[in-house]
Parts: sequence; structure tokens; C-alpha cells
Amino acid sequence: MSLSSYVLLVILGSGLVTWLSRVVPFVLLKEFKLPAIVVNFLGFVPICIMSALWMESLFIQHLGQLPSLNVPNILASVPTLISAVISKNLLVIVIVGVISLAVINVLG
Repeated sequence: MSLSSYVLLVILGSGLVTWLSRVVPFVLLKEFKLPAIVVNFLGFVPICIMSALWMESLFIQHLGQLPSLNVPNILASVPTLISAVISKNLLVIVIVGVISLAVINVLG
């Protein structure tokens, strides 16, 4: 399988655009100081993203129908949420979530 110059340019261009979109904000924010209200607002972004990803994993989409519940993910969420409240440590939360889902998949 040969790699044409067009495909190579598309891959390199996509990599460059991806890299620039991640680096340019850091370079710009290094030069400017954001107002405290903006920094405070941006502090909620990771929580919102993680909540959206978690809620999405609790449902299974069906074309033209209402979504159904993803029972294994809901069951694995219980010990994961408990570990989150107790530890407030992301590593512990991820490990408990992965182990919980693995145990549920083995038993189920």
C-alpha cells in the first residue's frame, strides 16, 4: 500500500492544525491576563465536560426511539460516585470505576 503525496499532506496538515489549536491558546494566554470572573468561569469547564460524558454513558441511543438505560454503567456509577465523594481523587475514582465495570461485566 503506497502513500500518495495528497494523503501525506492531509495527514501533516491535520496534525499541524490540531497542534496549533492546542498551542496557540497557551501562547496567547501567557501574554494576557484574564479577568478573575473569566478564570472563575473556566474553572467549571472540566466539571461540565465530565458530567456530560458521564450522562452520555448512562443511556443507549436507538434510532427513532427514546434512549434506554445502560444498566451496567449505572450500576458501576454507584461505587464510583461513592469513591468520588469520599476521596476526591481522580485516580481513585477512575480505578474504582474501571474495576466496578469490569466486575459487573464478568458477573453479568
